[in-house]
Amino acid sequence: MSPPTMRVYLPATLAMLRTLVESGELVPVSGTAFALTPMLRESYATGNTEELEYAAMMDAARASLRLLSYELDGDPQACARRVVVAADVAQVRLRPDLDDAAVTVLGPVPVTAVAAVHVDLAEAQAAVRAAAEVVIAADLGDPDAEFAVGDAEDHEMAWYAPQELPFLLDLL
Repeated sequence: MSPPTMRVYLPATLAMLRTLVESGELVPVSGTAFALTPMLRESYATGNTEELEYAAMMDAARASLRLLSYELDGDPQACARRVVVAADVAQVRLRPDLDDAAVTVLGPVPVTAVAAVHVDLAEAQAAVRAAAEVVIAADLGDPDAEFAVGDAEDHEMAWYAPQELPFLLDLL
């Protein structure tokens, strides 16, 4: 009998997606992911499982902005899109010291564990680029930076099945 799995939301970038397709696995930065944890459930007065999983996914999308802030630095031609990989993983450790939804994934995530991938559409790129430039300031409480991050977060991310990734990456 295999151990139970948890749906996790892994912040990523397009470069990380390319590595996932090429190598067959995704190595989360510092093992960081987000999930519907008991602490996240307790932090909301109401909300069904789907709504709370969406909250965890949005935490991962903001973390993707942080990853993009390094990837886009100094490259005006780089594709500015948030990426979140949803996967079902057995080896997960809760991280309430970081955030209500934060977890650590213990090891690489194989492509066979990937349930879906969420990626910004082209029309979100300007807002995502602007948000990636100021996301750290937003984390530190700058209201103008938080407004820019909110603009990016207003864009819904598109859903892709794992088998669509090679085609998606060819189109970008």
